[in-house]
Amino acid sequence: MDLRKLKTLIDLVSDSNVSELEITEAEGKVRIVKGGGAMVQGYPMPAPMPVPMVAAPAAAPAAAAPAAAPAAAPAASGHAVKAPMVGTFYRSASPGAKPFVELGQAVKEGDTLCIIEAMKILNEIEADKSGTVTQVLCENGQAVEYGQPMFIIE
Repeated sequence: MDLRKLKTLIDLVSDSNVSELEITEAEGKVRIVKGGGAMVQGYPMPAPMPVPMVAAPAAAPAAAAPAAAPAAAPAASGHAVKAPMVGTFYRSASPGAKPFVELGQAVKEGDTLCIIEAMKILNEIEADKSGTVTQVLCENGQAVEYGQPMFIIE
């Protein structure tokens, strides 16, 4: 990547509300992270690997359809509490502690349900509705995505 282009990108990041920028080009990858000062990391791009073209077996599409159906079913049976951010899901405050909530437990709006760790920050996720926890859809230590259902409250 051209140094003038790199300097322009650094200036754009430092003058904007963007905290991180990553650009991938044929020559490599550049990641600019805003902190006290701009930090630039360059990564060489690996050579593309050839992907063999193989016909999928007839059973594969049929197996994928039932897997998608259960993900939609829990939302219909109650209120889904969704992840407000990307991070790591934890049911308790520490590895040996008891979970914030158990199946069948009554919760009030504002009660802590879990913790999502994002960028070394522990964020308590609260119930946005009162009711009973009928399903826990995530495993302890599992990565969650924005909008992913974590609990069902009825």
